Amino acid sequence: ARTVKANGAEGRETRAAEEAVDEAYAAGLVGARYGAVVAMVGGASIQTAFLVVLGVGGAFVANGTMSVSELIAFLLYVFFLAIPVSQLVGGAAQLQQGLGAVGRIQEAAGLPVEDDIDSPAALAPGPPPDIELRGVEFTYPGRAPALRGVSFTVPGGTQTALVGLSGAGKTTLFSLLQRFYEPTAGSIRIGGQDISALTRGEVRRRIAYVEQDSPVMSGTLRENLLYAAPAATSGELDEALAVTRLDALVARLPMGLDTAVGPRGVTLSGGERQRLAIARALLRRPQVLLLDEASAQLDARNEQALGELVARTAGQCTVLLIAHRLSTVTGADQIVVLEHGDVRATGTHHTLVDDDDLYRELASTQLLAAEPQV
Repeated sequence: ARTVKANGAEGRETRAAEEAVDEAYAAGLVGARYGAVVAMVGGASIQTAFLVVLGVGGAFVANGTMSVSELIAFLLYVFFLAIPVSQLVGGAAQLQQGLGAVGRIQEAAGLPVEDDIDSPAALAPGPPPDIELRGVEFTYPGRAPALRGVSFTVPGGTQTALVGLSGAGKTTLFSLLQRFYEPTAGSIRIGGQDISALTRGEVRRRIAYVEQDSPVMSGTLRENLLYAAPAATSGELDEALAVTRLDALVARLPMGLDTAVGPRGVTLSGGERQRLAIARALLRRPQVLLLDEASAQLDARNEQALGELVARTAGQCTVLLIAHRLSTVTGADQIVVLEHGDVRATGTHHTLVDDDDLYRELASTQLLAAEPQV
């Protein structure tokens, strides 16, 4: 609703809604018309049968070939058949409507289903795992390849940033890591295990994912925070709120964590929704943390706090993050530059500024490159 109002599109949306209503009205008229025709044909058939029996039977009674009692019996047969015939005709019309609904149900039932999403109750303790990609390729149906033989390694307990222009394949890599899709070639290993040999539930239990648009569920702050970790304790909740700087927000709210956030978190700012998504991810105690543009809606102060948080978190889990704002990745242990689905370069911020033209351009446009020496 806000988008419609902000763009002055009320008239267009109203016309679109009216057109949809008109189409539904026309479809309803067609259905009613066919229903009326079916009912009329059914009723006329019964009446015609009655008149035929009465006329022919009357003629037979007149010439003595049939008795009056036999004619009455035939007329009663017609009366008794009237209701079943009408029901049969009406049932045929309803059957056609039902067949249309069944077709839609079969389309939904035919969609592929993930049947291995049950995850273990808890992760076995251990050091943060390495992540290794070997020749990973992927193509969306009907499109050019999104990834072309991507290979790199993320050491456990470190922070790796994926950077590049839009469409380079960064978010696709995150989708493959969580087995939302399967690579068309190559392999992905977490902790030395090929994720294709694990169930989707096991893979996703190891990973916490902070999405780019930071979706918030309708409900309370507490319900949103516990969405990924229903068994989290009050102490763990307080810790997550403190490290994401949401504790001040909760303290200001009259109902605290039990405050409703509205549909899609409409009562929260963009930065608050993003910090809420990060806190929700941290409560899972993941082995791998994926951050997709996690600082996109944060101010400078909270962005710096996020950098400090990610640095601390990297000691407890392996962190991969996507960023277009390079100020959030300058301290990463490793930066992977992607271009058109290929790994263009790998290194730290300083080495890439010196050695890679694309990264230098990205850094210079954001005033992160070193000042040239005169």
